[in-house]
Amino acid sequence: MPFRFRRSARLGPLRFNFSKSGLSLISLGGRGASFNIPVARSGGPRTTVGLPGTGLSWSVEHSPEVNQPAPASLPTDPAEGLPNSRRFRPGQLDTFKQGCLGVLQDQLFAPGCQGRLLWDLNLITRLLADPSIGSRTQGLLALIETPEAMEGYLLRAQSQDDAKRRAHRCVEAAQEAARLVNERGWLKA
Repeated sequence: MPFRFRRSARLGPLRFNFSKSGLSLISLGGRGASFNIPVARSGGPRTTVGLPGTGLSWSVEHSPEVNQPAPASLPTDPAEGLPNSRRFRPGQLDTFKQGCLGVLQDQLFAPGCQGRLLWDLNLITRLLADPSIGSRTQGLLALIETPEAMEGYLLRAQSQDDAKRRAHRCVEAAQEAARLVNERGWLKA
């Protein structure tokens, strides 16, 4: 019989959660309300209150840096100055999304590059009108049909992971559009 490793253990009202590297979280409370103290991650303690069985909950992170203002300008490196956490203070997620948008515009759609030609010559719109392209590809290309469409798609992100996923989809869409345009020879003329 193989050995099993229990990932959490209770000791009275406390629950200790373990990860592969050791103790990761100490929780006090149970269903409906809990107070969590991180051990192996950055960030402060977190209070969570929820309605059991409904999936509805409310969570607040307690941080000693409450009075510290968010950075005033966008960092030169999109990840510079941003916490390595999925939870941002107010304004930091917007800064992160703007940073991701700036990187996409600089790397994929800068003036003179192939991505910018896709927009300037309306080649993505032309691809979307092509009936031979599948619906999945059409949905992907629609994300970057215009600069405004890409910006709107990226700025609707709800979290850091969502913004990263959306930025990756924009890169994937630009690569697919470039591949399809090159296959058709539209930029060779």
